[in-house]
Parts: sequence; structure tokens; C-alpha cells
Amino acid sequence: MTTTRVLTVDREHPEPGTVAEAARVLLEGGLVVFPTETVYGLGATALSARAVERIFAAKERPATDPLIVHVLDLGGLAQVTRALPEGLPALAAAFWPGPLTVIVPRHPNLPAAVTAGADSVAVRIPAHPVARALLLAANVPVAAPSANRFSRPSPTRAEHVLADLDGRVDLILDGGPTPVGVESTIVDLTGSPPRLLRPGGVAFEALRELLPGLMVVERYSAETFAAQAPGQFLKHYAPRTPLQVFDGDPEACRDAMLAAARQAAARGLRVGALAFAEDLEALAAGGLARLETLGSERAIEQAAARLFDVLRALDEAGLDLLLARLPGPAGLGLALRDRLTRAAEGNVTRLSSTAVL
Repeated sequence: MTTTRVLTVDREHPEPGTVAEAARVLLEGGLVVFPTETVYGLGATALSARAVERIFAAKERPATDPLIVHVLDLGGLAQVTRALPEGLPALAAAFWPGPLTVIVPRHPNLPAAVTAGADSVAVRIPAHPVARALLLAANVPVAAPSANRFSRPSPTRAEHVLADLDGRVDLILDGGPTPVGVESTIVDLTGSPPRLLRPGGVAFEALRELLPGLMVVERYSAETFAAQAPGQFLKHYAPRTPLQVFDGDPEACRDAMLAAARQAAARGLRVGALAFAEDLEALAAGGLARLETLGSERAIEQAAARLFDVLRALDEAGLDLLLARLPGPAGLGLALRDRLTRAAEGNVTRLSSTAVL
């Protein structure tokens, strides 16, 4: 039985009364889940330490993992940052509103819990009409990580939120499935050169056109230390079912997945696979208990939109082992590689063009 209130809202034209009710809950210190273009966010007013602490409690999120703060427009940045770094105006003009988060100097009025005690803060201007309507009605910056239990796959539907947080949040605005399906890209602008801390909904190639010196950070943080940005821990976006991921030539990966499936089945395990359309014919011969597709690797944006939905479906199918391969790094492929690597807790088998079976 659902104990959290769920209000359906029109994605393109959010009903003013519904949005006003959600804003009221926020301003009274409550937790409101709302759709963004990336995933559903678990929101609280970023200026209230008590409200922010409720986010961490609801998600069972460690205090070392900072939050992203959402604002309506560039004017709202004055409440969350004390300075606008070089490079921000060009990024804002190109990618805001949209799935880009930037790390900027923290405003002293922000509670320390928002930033895990750091002197910088992650901030973005979302594009989703429901998120924007809520920010306008509440007229406060809103701290909002993904609306899931900590380290679980992110929610792209209201049903995913209920599965993780029913009874832990006050209100969910159900605006249907989120269009991008993976979290925002995070770029650190507090130093030189700028650094890509998390690939996401804005592709690295597009960012590099404006930030030619952009560095990609390819390391993970330990949960015992405060991270500079959200989504830096190795175990993240993870199903409860163990996931093994393969990286390399697609044909070699398919061969290795089939071998792993057969070995696991011989031990009496039920195996499922997360596959691209290009893999289906080969993997169908592997005796898998469940085979789900993300769609074509050539349509990587559609694959990204389906990732967490499919991952959650496989996790609920009573399987013992999940298998997947990493796509190439172009476009949103870089974000999918990151999410699948973290979902597998780093359990990635690197292959050459010829698999050893």
C-alpha cells in the first residue's frame, strides 16, 4: 500500500494548483520528488539544514556524498555561489537549461551538509517543465539528488521512486518517464584546467568545443572521504543482482557473455543479459533466463533513456547473475560506460578482439 502521496502532473503544462501544493510542501521543510529531464530528483529547500538532512536520511546516503542544487535561472546562482568562474557564461548559454551540472565556489549561506563540507557546490538549471514550474513556484534553490535509495539504479519513472522511497518522502510529482534517462554531466570549474567529473546527458565532445582543455577524471572516491561532486563512488546505480560487464570488440564481448552464461547455468544459476539490438541474435542462443534490450547501439540516446528502466526490470526478475557489455565512448556512450561500470562495482572484464573461451 502506497503511503507517500502521488500527484500526476502534465509533463508539458504542469497544473498550477498541483505545483503550488508541491511548493508548499517544500517551503514547509518537506521532501518532494519531481521529474527532471535526466532522472527523478528528491528535492528539499537547499537553504534549510534540517530539510537537507531529511534527504540523507530518506536515501540512506552517506554524509560524504554532496548534493546538486537546482535553480531556475542565472539569477538564482546568487543564492548558491559567491563567484562565477571563467567559462561558466559560455557553458550556460550553450547548455542551460539542460543536463549539465557545474562545480562552483559555495555561497556561505548554504548548509554545509549540501556540499559535504566542501567550499564548492554542484549546481544546475534543469530543463524539464515540471522541475522549472516547481522552482518558480517555490522561489528557493532546491537540493535534489536522484530519488532512489543510495547506490541503487536511478529512477526514471515514478514507480521506481515508490519502490525505493515509499513512506520516506512526502510527495511525488508523477510526470511520466524522464527523457534523457542518465544523470547530468558534471564539470568542475573551480580550477584550471576544468575537469569532467561525471559523464552524463551533455556529451564530452560538445563540452570540449567550448572547453578545449577539459580533462576527464577517471578515478573513484572512497565513501569514507568527502567527494567533491555527487556520483563519485565506485558502487553506484547498482542492482541487487550481481552484474558482470565486458569491454572490448563487440563480437568478442558477445562470445565472452555466452561463455559466462553457460558456465553460470551449469552451476544452476539463472542468468539475464542487458544487450544492445546488435547482440540479440547471438545471445539468443545462450540459454539465458532473461534477455532485455536497450535498443541499437547506433541510437545511443535511446539506449541511455532505457538503461535504468531495463536494469531495474532485470533486477526484479529473480535472477542470480546479470551480464552486459560496454558501448563505445562516443556521445552518451561515455555516460553508459560509467553507469554500467559503477553498477557492476568495477567488475569489468577487458577483452581483446579475440575472446578466450
